[in-house]
Amino acid sequence: MAMKCILMNKDVEVMTLEYDSISCSFTKIYNVSNMEYAPYIISRISNDNDALLKRVSRWFLGRGIPSWRDRLDLLLHRLNIIAPNELLNKAFGLSLSDQYWLKPFDTNIKYDDINFFDNDFDYSEFLEASLSKNSSTIINENSLKTPNNTTDGMLKKAWVIEDGIRYLLKSGYKTEVLQPFNEVLASEICKRLGFNHVTYTLDLYKNTVVSKCPCFINKDIELVTAYQVVSDIWDFNVDSYEKYINKLEEMGINDARREVENMFILDFLIMNEDRHLNNFGIIRAVDTLKWVYVAPIFDNGQSLNINYYNEDELHVTGEGRFFYEVRSFDEIIKVVKDIKRIDVSKLEGIPEWFDNLLHQYQEFTHISNERINKLCILLNHQINKLKKLIEE
Repeated sequence: MAMKCILMNKDVEVMTLEYDSISCSFTKIYNVSNMEYAPYIISRISNDNDALLKRVSRWFLGRGIPSWRDRLDLLLHRLNIIAPNELLNKAFGLSLSDQYWLKPFDTNIKYDDINFFDNDFDYSEFLEASLSKNSSTIINENSLKTPNNTTDGMLKKAWVIEDGIRYLLKSGYKTEVLQPFNEVLASEICKRLGFNHVTYTLDLYKNTVVSKCPCFINKDIELVTAYQVVSDIWDFNVDSYEKYINKLEEMGINDARREVENMFILDFLIMNEDRHLNNFGIIRAVDTLKWVYVAPIFDNGQSLNINYYNEDELHVTGEGRFFYEVRSFDEIIKVVKDIKRIDVSKLEGIPEWFDNLLHQYQEFTHISNERINKLCILLNHQINKLKKLIEE
């Protein structure tokens, strides 16, 4: 079914298009009003309507729940839909990561009346459908009008509201339960080292341990991912890391190198394997389009994986993602130009702190004592490696 609509940035009209809800793609561009207010990855296209149409469709489809979401088939059954992209136009395509939405043509809807930063939403049924192990609930149409329709990533998750604050709850992946603990560990390390970060805590949802973090975006700022930034400068004849840093500095973020280095220091310490281009980036002011600062560190769950160990010895192996490459953590840490600025003494006692945290929830996670011990040995190993690098 075709629908004429306007892509909006808050109450600024970006372009008027025709949207096909069956193919979940845009089939026609009627006119472009304010291209500079388009999503950054789209705003860089000019004078090519075919390329623009494809990019807008790809961007909008990318706002939906991905096909690799854990237990997606069960979630779709509980939501009573066939495919996740059916959710995209249930709530105007609104998100809690930015301010873009689809306004039906010839309507007078205002952003302030519908956005999820200011307006409450019913999340209880979606939360049940997403995170419950045994629920047979089939949720109603009104419960689909939430920002949960536009969440990325493989983990089961849901936005909730507590005391007016939007929090994202995330579980572990399949039978793995460590991810929420890694988020809290990363948060504690960042707090001790003074790194700008999103604060994660632990919570229980029906005896399942989940991580919980507040939304770090509001209706006046948006997250522009590194993927969007790098895609704009990919043809430059310098490596992706340096061109990314140069672009941020060019746009007025003077501490860009230090902030991105902090992220890679954290990844080294917790051996984060999943620092992909969509879980770091910059914060942009929506009204002025000014690049304000490097986004706080978030999404650190895929860490401390021990793939090879036996009863007697821990074999430490691991590679992380460095832009479009896969490199060893020992190689990635070399991008830090002044490693001696880190006061590693602030991490004293972190392995014991993590050990205590894992044991507190052991009745829910059933992580063995042996594995907890191995995890803490691995963490201590990485801290000591960082200490040696600083002392060299």
